[in-house]
Amino acid sequence: MTAASARIEPRRISGRGLVLAGIALAALCAWLTLDAPLTGLVPREGGWHVVRGFFGKALAPAFSYQTEVPEGTTPLLLAGLAAARRTLIFAVAGMSLALVLGCVLGFFASSSWWAEDRRGRGLRPLVWGSARVLIVGMRSVHELLWAVLFLAAFGLNTFGAVVAISIPYAGTLAKIFSEMLEEAPRDSARALRELGAGPLQVFLFGQLPRALPDMAAYTFYRFECAVRSSAVLGFFGFPTLGYSIAQAFENLHYAEVWTYLYMLMALVVGIELWSGALRRRFVA
Repeated sequence: MTAASARIEPRRISGRGLVLAGIALAALCAWLTLDAPLTGLVPREGGWHVVRGFFGKALAPAFSYQTEVPEGTTPLLLAGLAAARRTLIFAVAGMSLALVLGCVLGFFASSSWWAEDRRGRGLRPLVWGSARVLIVGMRSVHELLWAVLFLAAFGLNTFGAVVAISIPYAGTLAKIFSEMLEEAPRDSARALRELGAGPLQVFLFGQLPRALPDMAAYTFYRFECAVRSSAVLGFFGFPTLGYSIAQAFENLHYAEVWTYLYMLMALVVGIELWSGALRRRFVA
C-alpha cells in the first residue's frame, strides 16, 4: 500500500449538513441576541397559584356557572354550544371567501397553464409576477393584525372579522395552490397540448385534476386553522369561543375556561374526523 493510497481524504459535509448547521447557528445567534434565559419560564411570585388553579380544574370542567347569574341567563353548556356554533360560522364564512380568492390567485400565480405554450406568452409573465407580489402582501400580515385594523376602522363589525380571516388565508391558499399546480405531473397536459388544446383547456382538463387531491387535502387543513383563528378573534370582542374563554379567565373561573376549551378541542377534532372521511372517500 502506497502512501498516497493510505492517505485519508477529509470527509466533505453534504449540502443537507450545511443547511442544518446554518439553522442551528441561526437559532443560537437568535437565542443569544434575545437574551432569553430559561429562568424566564419560572412563574413569578403568585404565579404558581394561578398555574395550580388553572390546571387543577382541567379534570373538573364546569357544567354550570361558578357564580350567581341573573334569572333567565342561558345555561353554561348551551351558551358554550352557541359560541362554538358562531366560531364555526365565522370560520366557514372566512374560509369560503379565502377559497374563492385563493383559487383565482393560485391560477394566475402558476405558470403551469402558459409556460410551455409555444404560441407566445404576451402579458402572462406580468400577470404571474403581479399575482405573486399580491400573494406575498396578503400573507405578510397576520389575521390578528387585520382584525385590529378593521376593528379600529369599522368597529365591532362581523364582516370585518370575516375579511380579517379571509385575506391572509387566501394568500396562503394561493401560494400553496400555485406550487401544487407547478409540481403536479404534466404528462396529461402535454398530451392535450399536442392534440391542439388551448392553454385554458390544458389547465382545466390536464393540469388541475392532477393537483386537485393535494389542493383539497390542504384546504381541509387550513379550515381547521380557520376555526382556531375564529376562536382567537373572540379576544377582540367577537362572540366566539375565544370571547367566552377570555371572560371566564378574567373572572378566574378556571372550570368554565376548561369547559370552553374542551368544546373548542371537540370542534377541531370533529372537523378533522369529518375532513379525513371526505379525503378518503373523494380524494384518495
